[in-house]
Order: sequence, then structure tokens, then C-alpha cells
Amino acid sequence: MPNEKVLQEKAQLVSEVAEKLKESATTVVTDYRGLTVAQVTELRKQLREAGVEFKVLKNTLVRRATAIAELTELDEYLTGPTAIAFSKDDAVAPAKVISDFAKKNDALKVKAGVVEGKVVGVDQIKALADLPSREGLLSMLLSVLQAPMRNFALAVKAVAEKKEQEAQAS
Repeated sequence: MPNEKVLQEKAQLVSEVAEKLKESATTVVTDYRGLTVAQVTELRKQLREAGVEFKVLKNTLVRRATAIAELTELDEYLTGPTAIAFSKDDAVAPAKVISDFAKKNDALKVKAGVVEGKVVGVDQIKALADLPSREGLLSMLLSVLQAPMRNFALAVKAVAEKKEQEAQAS
């Protein structure tokens, strides 16, 4: 019979994982089999810098958490060694960091993910990874918003220069 304290710890872990699955903007499920300790450490460092939490979890505990979070479609991907990346704030960060890392390290495989509460496959995670980061999107938006002002300022400057030239010519 398992120890009561151990059962409480596992129940606590299951509820934490279920909460993270519900709250995360993006969750990426990976198979890290074949990565060295140094590679996993580097991956964790890159994810931490991007504000992403990365945990190695037992599949049985994650299955219980998916039942609580009503994401049981994810269960079919919970085989073999599983590590999960959670991100509350940036929907692109976990997919981007993991995909970039997987390009350099063939041992890391993306199994599936959860985006905005929906289970998605590898293709959708890769498509998400190809999107610009939040900062990149904001800078693109800023450029678009600044363009009309810049064009107006250039037009005013051109008119002023033309009138100045006409005044000098007369």
C-alpha cells in the first residue's frame, strides 16, 4: 500500500499539471529520448530565458491531469519519455524554442501540443513556431501604424521645400 504522504504529493502534482494545462496559452509535449544531460540542460536554459516552464512528468500523472483539464485527446501522445513545456503569456515561445532546438538536435521530437485549450498535432506546433515572436509582431504593428505619419511628414516637408525653392526663384 502506498504511503499516504506520497499519494497526497501525487494528487497535488496532478492538480498543478491540470491547472497549467488549463491556464497555458501554449503547451508542447515532447519526447526527449536520446538527448544528453548537457543538451537537456541547454534546452531548459533556453526555455527559461523565454519564460517557459519545462517539466519531465510521468505519463500516468499527466493522463490524470488531462482528465481533470478535459484534454483527454492528448492521452494518445503520452507514450515513452515525456517532457512538457508550458507558457502562460507567450503562445509562440515554447513552440519556437523547442522547434529551433529540435532542428539542431534530432533526438528531440515534438509529439503534440495544446494551443488555446485545443489539442493540436506536430504540424500546427511547427506552424506556430514559424510565426514571429510577440515582440516581432508588436514591432511589425508599430511599423504599420507609423507609416501613414511618416508619409504625411515627408509630404509636408516636400511641399515646404517646393515653396521655399519658388520663393528663392522669385
